[in-house]
Amino acid sequence: MAMSNFKDDARELWSALYDTALDEIRSMQSFVRDAWPMLLLLLVIVSVGIWFIRPAPPRHVKLDVGSKSGSYEQMGKKYAEFFAKNGITLELVYTAGSADNIERLRKQIDPLQAAFVQGGLMHRSDAAELVSLGSIDFEPLWFFYRADRFKDNDPDDSHYLSQPVAIGRPGSGTYAQAIHLMTINGIADSPNFRQMSNTEGVEAFRRGDVSALFLVEGMESENLQAVLADPITRVRSFRRAAAYTKHLPFYHEVHIPEAALNLKRDFPAQNTTLVATTTSIVVDKNMHPAIQMLFLEAARRVNGQRSFFARHGEFPVYKESVLPESEVAKRFYAKGTPFLMDYLPFWLAEFIDRVFLLCVPLFAFAYPVIKSMPTFRLARVRKRINEIYGSLKFLEQDLLSRYDPELRADYVRRLDEIEQSSLALKVPKSMGSDYYSLRSTIDFMRSWIQRIGGTSTPKPHAGEVA
Repeated sequence: MAMSNFKDDARELWSALYDTALDEIRSMQSFVRDAWPMLLLLLVIVSVGIWFIRPAPPRHVKLDVGSKSGSYEQMGKKYAEFFAKNGITLELVYTAGSADNIERLRKQIDPLQAAFVQGGLMHRSDAAELVSLGSIDFEPLWFFYRADRFKDNDPDDSHYLSQPVAIGRPGSGTYAQAIHLMTINGIADSPNFRQMSNTEGVEAFRRGDVSALFLVEGMESENLQAVLADPITRVRSFRRAAAYTKHLPFYHEVHIPEAALNLKRDFPAQNTTLVATTTSIVVDKNMHPAIQMLFLEAARRVNGQRSFFARHGEFPVYKESVLPESEVAKRFYAKGTPFLMDYLPFWLAEFIDRVFLLCVPLFAFAYPVIKSMPTFRLARVRKRINEIYGSLKFLEQDLLSRYDPELRADYVRRLDEIEQSSLALKVPKSMGSDYYSLRSTIDFMRSWIQRIGGTSTPKPHAGEVA
C-alpha cells in the first residue's frame, strides 16, 4: 500500500513538473512571438556595442624589426611565436633601423603596425599619432677596435678615430647613437667615418677594412656574436659613462665584469662600462587594446627573464620617453594582464573582457528595453483586442442604423471572421479576463443577430452594449 502511494505521488510530481515546464516553454514561445521587435532591437544594440564601439582585434599585425641578423629580428621571432600561439599572425617587417621604424610608424606606411625603437630617437613631434608600451630591454652602444691596430686602453679617444670607423647607416639606431656620442664630444664629422649597415660594418671590421666599429645591438644579435667571437676584437670601456647619462638622459650605465664575455680568452681583460639605451615598443595610438595587451604579455614572457644586462623582472617597464604611455600599458603595469588570460585562450579571454567592459554602458541602453518588454507584449495584445472590439462596434452600428434582413448571412460571416481573429490571439494569463470578456461579447452579438432575424428595426435589449 505504501509503495503504491509513493508511486502515485511520484507520478503526480513528475506530471506537475512536466506540465509546468511545458507551460513555461509555451509562454516563452508566445512571449517571443509578441515581443520579437523589442528582442531584435536589443540584439542590434548589443551587436553595435560589441562590433562597432569596440570591434574584435585584427588577426594580422606588422612589427618593424630593423635589419636582418640584428637583435630586433631575433626578439621579433620570439614575439611572433607567442602571437601565433594566441591565434594572431605577427609579420616581421625589415627596415633600415630604428629611425626608419619611427618614420614608417609616423607616416603609417604599414597599417596595424608596431615597432622596436631605441631610446633617444623619438621627438615630441612624433607624439601625435604614437604611444609607448614601455621599455623591454637594454641596448648597449658598443665600440669595438682591432687589437692589431690600436693599443689596449689607449687613454686618448681621438686615436680611435684616426683610422676608418664604421658608424652605421643613416636611418639606423647605430648611426643615430654614434652621432649623439660624437656631437656631445664636439666631433662634428670625420673623413674616417664609414656609413654602412651593421652587417656590412661587422664584415668590414673582421676583414680589416675598418679599424673600429660602433654597434648598437643586444646580446642575441648574430652581428654582435660574430664580432665577439673574433679574437682580434677588443671592446672599449666608456670611462665617462656617468657623465654621458647626465647629458643624455636616455642613456644608462651597464657593466661587463672582467672575462664575462669569454672566460677562456679572459675577454674583456678588465671590468668594462658601456652606455646603453633602452628598446621600447612603440605602436600607433589606434592599435586595438587587445593587441597592445598581447604585446605587453609577450614582453613579460620574452624580456622579463634575467639577461646579460637585466635582472629578472626588470622589464618590461615604462622608463623615460617623449611619447605618452598607452592607457593599456598603464593598466598592465598597475594590475598586470587580465585575469582570464592566464586561464583561457586569448580570443576567448579578450572577447569576455571586451563584453564585460561594454556591459555597463550597454546596460544603460538595454535595461529600458528589457523592462519595457512585458509592457510591450501586453500593449500589443490589448491593441489587438481593442481592434476586434472596434470591428464589433462597426458591425453593431450597421445593425442599428441600416439593418437589412437580406444581408443577414453577410452579418454572420463578418462575425465569424471577427471570432476567428479572437481565436488566433495568444493572450498572457494576466489578460485572461479581457480575452474572455471579448469572447462573451462576440457570443452576445451572435445571439442578438439570431434574435433580430425576423425584425426590421433591431433595438438592443436592456443591458446590451450600444
